Amino acid sequence: MAGGDVPSIIVGGGRIGSALKELGVEGDVVLRRGDAFPAAPASGPIYVTTRNDDLAGVVAATPPERRQDLVFLQNGMLGEFLEEQGLPDATQVLLYLAVAKLGEPPIDGITDTNPDGLTTAKGRWAEAFRARLAGGGLTCHVKQGDEYTKAMLEKHVWICAFMVTGALHGGVTVGEVESAHASQLRALVDELCAAGEAALGVRLEPGAFERLAAYGRSVAHFPTAVKEFEWRNGWFHKISQRALAEGRPDPLPLHTAALQELGVVKEGARV
Repeated sequence: MAGGDVPSIIVGGGRIGSALKELGVEGDVVLRRGDAFPAAPASGPIYVTTRNDDLAGVVAATPPERRQDLVFLQNGMLGEFLEEQGLPDATQVLLYLAVAKLGEPPIDGITDTNPDGLTTAKGRWAEAFRARLAGGGLTCHVKQGDEYTKAMLEKHVWICAFMVTGALHGGVTVGEVESAHASQLRALVDELCAAGEAALGVRLEPGAFERLAAYGRSVAHFPTAVKEFEWRNGWFHKISQRALAEGRPDPLPLHTAALQELGVVKEGARV
């Protein structure tokens, strides 16, 4: 759907939700936990800024006739969840915005390898989201099909590789991962990219590690921890488990060993 920004519902009043409200237009409504679904605006995007584990509840609380307006901004692979919810074509956003504290202006995901920014959206309300960010001087690309899938894989590899590598070293910052543990990070990024490409049927453009490292430098203060396993590293771990169940070698031995060292999974465990 083409066009500029329009009045929207924003689910969640945290850092991202509040930032979207500040960037928004008259008529926006912020929907917090326990609030009744508003009658107005009666159309337009419904930006979901909650944690992943709250997504099923958000979908259930949204009237069926409005669910195609949901816009998902979460990290992680959401494809299987969206299929299960009957929303395979839902608008999704790969968000590269850093909001350090509630109420502070967002920092755009502009890097030395991607000076035009990294945030990417697809789907019905992608153009409206791009217009909202543009109103605040922020960047957003609109992509569809394999081009979006490739961007999604890179974002997924970024958060999985940086968080695991950082956790292995006691939870150091993203910047320390990029500067002090680059060789370990590169090996894990290469492994995750190859497995992700095979699983999704795409081929990333050359220079993936350099692009991901550059984003790491741009958010160097971020802490690292392995969280939301089902949505993040769990997606890659399932690839390992399927291969082993079929009698094939683990395509992700570095990733599996790291998860075992962190105690996230046990040897032979399934997800």
